[in-house]
This record gives sequence, structure tokens and C-alpha cells, in this order.
Amino acid sequence: MLDTVLNALILNAGYNAALVGIGAALLGLAAGCIGAFVTLRRRALTSDAMAHATLPGIALAFLVMAAAGGDGRNLAGLMLGAGLSAALGLIWLDRLSRTRLPEDAAIGATLSTFYGAGILLLTVIQNLALGRPAGLDSVLLGSTAGMLRGDAIILALGAAVTLCLLFILRRPLIMTAFDPGHARLMGVNTALMDRALLLLTLACVLLGLHVVGLILIVALLILPALAARLWSDRMETVALLAGAIGALAGYLGAALSVALPDLPTGPAIVMITFTLFAASALVAPGKGLLAQAAARARLRRALPTGPN
Repeated sequence: MLDTVLNALILNAGYNAALVGIGAALLGLAAGCIGAFVTLRRRALTSDAMAHATLPGIALAFLVMAAAGGDGRNLAGLMLGAGLSAALGLIWLDRLSRTRLPEDAAIGATLSTFYGAGILLLTVIQNLALGRPAGLDSVLLGSTAGMLRGDAIILALGAAVTLCLLFILRRPLIMTAFDPGHARLMGVNTALMDRALLLLTLACVLLGLHVVGLILIVALLILPALAARLWSDRMETVALLAGAIGALAGYLGAALSVALPDLPTGPAIVMITFTLFAASALVAPGKGLLAQAAARARLRRALPTGPN
């Protein structure tokens, strides 16, 4: 088994395994960088609602493509349906947020409603003699076993475009996240920047459907960013570190899933991401648990013990 893991790590376990490893690393890189801005702007729950809102669109896209005589599991078509459904979910969430409902309640209502509708549609699809629905439910937790060259190209191009846009918009996004009032005084359209961040997050969610699934993609957006913030206070550094952590987790998780065929790729990636986060929380200088414990010990030694 060790030889199999080593072969997977050096991209020597076959063509499909190499595609999976590269694709997962690119997804982790994009998710980590975008997640740094999402967590800074406190939009983590919104990204969760967005991910769950993709499910009805995936089911409806399958029905449309299968009814038209095509391949109902075409990745580009499924991503288009997921994007439209998520956009509808964001519009619904925005309307609910303008009422007297608290933001977390509006997010919970949107998440549960769209997710329930998606599960209902998937159940109906499984009972229809239409298309090839087998494996369609893999969008929940991800499945890379059937990743093709075209899927990897879509993933690579999508990740590259997303990262380029994030690099171009990084300064107004940072200003909007830290101080929206000051950003508006400096001429930044904060509402437009918030929408741009949501669109970049949506792009990352859609890219992650094939690798980690819509349920686990939120972990890949949040955990690398939280780990990176323990190591630095500079936003650019945090984004780069988060991207590196996400890429490493994606690559290692894909390698493990190749070596252990019964191990699903998505959960493996998420557990490695959590392990890296836990290690950062323990050993990060200044903010880690060990550093804080050492600082408290030094403070106790420096305090006077009082008169004897």
C-alpha cells in the first residue's frame, strides 16, 4: 500500500490518478485563496447556503439534458444548472434578508428549502427510466473516479480564471472587508465588491462539485483560511497560505483515495484540511495553543509573588 501511495504522490499511478491529483490541487488552491476573503468578510454561512442551493439546479439540468437525448451527467451542463439554481437561491436569500428575519435565520431557511427540493428531485430521477442517473448523487460528497480529461480541463481553466479575477480585485475586496465606510469614501463600490466575492465563491463551489461535492466544499473554503490566519495578519499572506494549504490537502487527499479505492476523495481532502488546521491551531507562533500557554507561563513567572 505504501508503494501505491508513493506512486500516487509522484503522479505515477496512472493517467486518471494524475488528473484527479492535479484537479484536486487546483481546486484547493482556488478555494483556499477565495476562502480567505470570504471569512474576512464573514460570508461563510452564505457560501454554505449557496452550495446547498445548487442541488435543485443539478437535478433539473440532468432532466433537461436526458429528455433532449443527451448525456444527463455532462459536467458543463450540470454546472450551468447548478449556477442558475444557486443564483436563484442568492436572490431569495437577499429578499429574505431585507425583511425582519435575522441573517442566520434567512440563510437557514434558504439552505434547507433548496436542499430539500434537490433531494426530492434526485429521488424522482432515480425512479425514472430516463438517462443514466447512476452516480448522480455523487455531487453530494464528490466522486473523482470518473473524472475525464475534459473535466480536468474545465476544472483547471475555471480555477485559473477565478484566481486571476481574485488577484485583480484583491485591493477593493480587502478595503470592503476591513472598513466598508472608508472604502466607499475612497470610491470603492462596496455593493459591487460583495457581489463579485459571491460570484467568485459560486465559481469555486461549482468547480468543487466533481471533487468534494456540494456539502464538503464549504469546509475547503473555510478551514484553510482559518489555518492561515493563525500564521499571519497580512491579508495577502493569509490568502497565499490558505491557497497553499488547500492545494496540499487536495493533492494528498486525492493520492490517498487512489491508494485506498474505498476511501472517498472529498471526505479525505476535508479530513486532511482539518488536520492541517488543527496542527496550525496547536503550533502557530503567537496565536497557537502552545504559544499562548508559554506566554501565560512567562507572565506568571514575571508577576510578583507577594510578601512572604
